[in-house]
Amino acid sequence: MKKLLLSTAITFAFATGAFADAGHAKKETSEAPEMMIGMPGDSAKVDRTIDVILLENDDGEMLIQSEEMNIKQGETILFKIKNEGELEHEFVLDTVERNAEHKIEMAKMDMEHDDPNRIRLDSGASGEVVWTFANAGTFEAACLIPGHYESGMHREVAVGEQMAQADMEYTSGKIKKVDAKAGKVTIIHGPLVNLDMPAMTMVFRADEAMITSLSEGQNIEFVADRVKGKLTVTQLK
Repeated sequence: MKKLLLSTAITFAFATGAFADAGHAKKETSEAPEMMIGMPGDSAKVDRTIDVILLENDDGEMLIQSEEMNIKQGETILFKIKNEGELEHEFVLDTVERNAEHKIEMAKMDMEHDDPNRIRLDSGASGEVVWTFANAGTFEAACLIPGHYESGMHREVAVGEQMAQADMEYTSGKIKKVDAKAGKVTIIHGPLVNLDMPAMTMVFRADEAMITSLSEGQNIEFVADRVKGKLTVTQLK
């Protein structure tokens, strides 16, 4: 009887230890530091800062405003984020597919996650996300609070070897008119090689931060692209 009890105790001890090791191993693997979009960055090794504004506008749109998120593979970016809207918003960095999955989950139950690739901010609050973009690809910054993504709160994050600002082809132009209220600027410009367009005068969209830096008669060098089907100034020198 004593031998049977001893044998049972030893067997239980080994089984318990095995489960403990398995649980420990699971915890370690679930904390995998690198995602498809990259990994949390070291705040002491930031390459550059991108200022981000979260807000709603008078047209009912919800927006993530910043310079174009064209990032060089391997860069560590400090995103300085401010919620200037009247509602609570979040800023999430991930693949388009994972954001779509999380958006469905959020529609079932509004959950506030505590992950290094996201931050949720009350109206008027500010915060930071430091991220190292280890892999090339097209990713996304978004707000996944129910209804916000559908109202326009998402934008492309392009990561690649050729995404640094110095590698972009700029076009010379002169500002003819600035319509700050409409977020539009009329530019007399040279050929837009990337869009296969000749020299002409055209109206472009531009974000609020960019509009405030422009004035009539100003000579500029700029990059334009189609954003949601609209010709948009994406970079200025």
